[in-house]
Amino acid sequence: MGLKTVNTFDLTGKVAIVTGSNTGLGAAMAVALAAAGCDIVGVSRADTGTTPARVEATGRRFADVRADLASIAPVDDIVRAALEAFGRIDILVNNAGIIRREHALDFTEADWDAVIDVNLKSLFFLSQAAARQFVKQQSGGKIINVASMLSFQGGIRVASYTAAKSGVLGLTRLLANEWAAQRINVNAIAPGYMATANTAALRNDAQRNEEIVDRIPAGRWGSPDDLAGPVVFLASSASDYVHGHTLAVDGGWLAR
Repeated sequence: MGLKTVNTFDLTGKVAIVTGSNTGLGAAMAVALAAAGCDIVGVSRADTGTTPARVEATGRRFADVRADLASIAPVDDIVRAALEAFGRIDILVNNAGIIRREHALDFTEADWDAVIDVNLKSLFFLSQAAARQFVKQQSGGKIINVASMLSFQGGIRVASYTAAKSGVLGLTRLLANEWAAQRINVNAIAPGYMATANTAALRNDAQRNEEIVDRIPAGRWGSPDDLAGPVVFLASSASDYVHGHTLAVDGGWLAR
């Protein structure tokens, strides 16, 4: 029984597309999936960082795809590149995202559109393209979206980000409703406060850092590696009966 349970997390022979794979959370999830057996199609706008070397150190292959998800123009090319590299797609991790900060009274249309286009619009159309391929393969598949604490809370000064991440939670449910019968699992991970480059300013502000850590029951910032187990679970057969769920990986932040 124990061996059978362990094997449900084995991703040997699977192919995963991970957007925003060059740094932070995306890099950690790409490496975790590779360690579980996946070949990785890493999608990034520019520099791939150390991700290719880290993936290849696990014994898996890495295909580098450069794409700017500020529009949906690259979507079909991403799927095509994955198929050319590895012949199939089994997993999509929609991690790429941006944020713009400004008071709601002063928020611009440009900052609204930029965030919605990357964080929500491109996520939907890349999910659609991946799901079409899953149906064509008759294989089922796994789609894992990256949501946020602001999928559950309002936040301040991040109007378009909150709207987009709330939308990610809703789309995760909608797509699960439509595609579950075709053995396509659509779920999401909502990271809490993570120690990445994007949060360096907060962590370097002694007062804000103390306020945040005091609010987290676990008493620490999360690490990108804290997403390794959750992403492998949602990508594997261990989660075959999990549909439309957003898993908070937050050190207990939402429970507070």
